[in-house]
Amino acid sequence: MATILQQIGMLAMLTFSLGGCDSTKKEQVVYKDYNLDEPDKFNMPESLFEISGIALNQGNPDTLYAIQDEDGRLYRLGWDHPKQLNVKFSKKGDYEDVTILKNSVFILKSNGVLFNFPLSEAVFAEAEQVREYKKILPKGEYEGMFGDEASGKIYILCKNCEQDNSKNSVTGYIFEPGKDSTQATGKFAINVDQIKAITGKVERGFRPSGLAKNPLTNDWYIISAVNKLMIVTDSEWKVKEAYTLNGNTFIQPEGVAFDKMGNLYISNEGDDLFSGNILKFKKMGR
Repeated sequence: MATILQQIGMLAMLTFSLGGCDSTKKEQVVYKDYNLDEPDKFNMPESLFEISGIALNQGNPDTLYAIQDEDGRLYRLGWDHPKQLNVKFSKKGDYEDVTILKNSVFILKSNGVLFNFPLSEAVFAEAEQVREYKKILPKGEYEGMFGDEASGKIYILCKNCEQDNSKNSVTGYIFEPGKDSTQATGKFAINVDQIKAITGKVERGFRPSGLAKNPLTNDWYIISAVNKLMIVTDSEWKVKEAYTLNGNTFIQPEGVAFDKMGNLYISNEGDDLFSGNILKFKKMGR
């Protein structure tokens, strides 16, 4: 009898061991470059409770630039240093994202209006050389923006635009500040069917809230607070991967950025129970 029990026990241990190996393997496939379950967390000060967009200047991780969706101010902080400094650029409004391009700050309002001023003015109490770009985008709701240093182009993604059916496609626009200051100069699109082929999280439509380009791969990372989802596309916007974002970790993911080492940053707006934060995910293998 003891021999039979020993055999059963050995079989159970072997089954458990193999199951554990499979689970680990699946996690490595799912998370690939970043373990989304193991972030470094930076809780925001009260002034950034409603943090929305974030940016790094040329991928330099020393200073984080952030906005929140009520005050017309650009905030700057060092990682894990809650004291912030800020510069006022406009009155109160619904500001969604920020990017820094060629030492110039661009801030996106939800209605598609862009505010721009030199990065050098970020040390002042109030920016003086502020320019507004109006009517460069079709009417709609916008939340995601990224400035590409290499091309000098700004990519802006619709969250909810009349010309889109978000169950099928989401449109983005390309703006080139140095080339044409009156309108977008190009378009791109995210095919929602390509996301559906990977996950069912977009059956009611895809509503992106932020985008950024990975400097190591040139892939685009697009997050959605509504869908609790992060998708990865290639440089031609073809969807390659889709990750479900755990609501306990990602309270309301609004902003996304990369540093020059390829580490991923995602900002979360706070709610009644949690303060806003920025989560840092180190590039795996580093």
